Amino acid sequence: MKRTTTVFKGTLAATLGTALLAGCGGSGDSGASDEGKDQTVTLVTHQSFVVSEDVLKQFTQETGYRVEVVQSGDAGVMVNKAVLTAGNPEGDVLFGVDNTMLSKALDGGVFAPHRAEGLAEVPEDLRLDAGKHRVTPVDTGDVCVNYDRAHFEAEDVEPPRTLEDLTRPEYRDMLVVQNPATSSPGLAFLLATVGAYGEEGWQDYWKDLKANGAVQAEGWEQSYNDMFSGSAGGRDGDRPLVVSYAASPVAEVHYGTDKDPEQAPTGVAPGTCFRQTEFAGLLDGAGNPEGGKALIDFMLSTSFQQDIPLNMFVRPVREDAVLPQIFTEYGAEIEDPHTVAPEEIDANREQWIKQWSALMR
Repeated sequence: MKRTTTVFKGTLAATLGTALLAGCGGSGDSGASDEGKDQTVTLVTHQSFVVSEDVLKQFTQETGYRVEVVQSGDAGVMVNKAVLTAGNPEGDVLFGVDNTMLSKALDGGVFAPHRAEGLAEVPEDLRLDAGKHRVTPVDTGDVCVNYDRAHFEAEDVEPPRTLEDLTRPEYRDMLVVQNPATSSPGLAFLLATVGAYGEEGWQDYWKDLKANGAVQAEGWEQSYNDMFSGSAGGRDGDRPLVVSYAASPVAEVHYGTDKDPEQAPTGVAPGTCFRQTEFAGLLDGAGNPEGGKALIDFMLSTSFQQDIPLNMFVRPVREDAVLPQIFTEYGAEIEDPHTVAPEEIDANREQWIKQWSALMR
């Protein structure tokens, strides 16, 4: 929703994107002319990856390579698979590892170095592997609790705005979160609570959240599409609060029947957010490393970057990329997300996940 992410990463978008990519990969209409050249680049990514058909065709026309997409579950599942297959990867490029799981992939020896063209246009604070260039930042977005406006209007209750609000009686039995062991937004929300309450306080917060009726889902798709009452593409969920993305309301408008509403049908609780950055990297042992490098370079082109917002509903990392109007009109600007230092995440992530799992049994 990363991703995203976000950042809405809906079923409709994913389905369309998969179909488009499959069509592009098998079209045979590339401008490639080099005999003997491996013309296929295999991109391993999460289930929410979507890109426009025309953009993939542009890549093929410019480089001669066609893209084959292997979608490998939620981001957490994808990273776990990549670590297990390090050195003997499923493809050439992996996209969608974010800052909450980056150290796991780097420590697992998943990537080979490549300094991408266009990196100079990316802010330095997003280059979390600066100097080694094992990964390239591609997009960024905020993971936040979303709410169903219609529910709160019908109940004449103000929607929550902060993490503390979520533990109050008026929001009992409303929230669905994702399992941080298998879900990237789930891990991001856990980190938001660590950032807000610190090592000494986050577990007590979760005890309060569980006591207030919060439930968990394994991944974003299940939580948003099956359990969240505000999902237009969902299946009549009964939970009006869900962990999703600051740009998910944009997707609700983009795919909704009313293209010019006064406000989006869902909203964002601004005090609940954690910022994610998604990266792409050349997989160590890739069968087509040159094609993989070309694809990573292309992912930082303005064509790809400006295609991101309305497909994966996250923000491009290039400072000169232009956002579509619907994105700026209905997406939430989060000015002060909760943060946890990358080295602190690296040192404690697995322990925090185990502690969270024990608390939420």
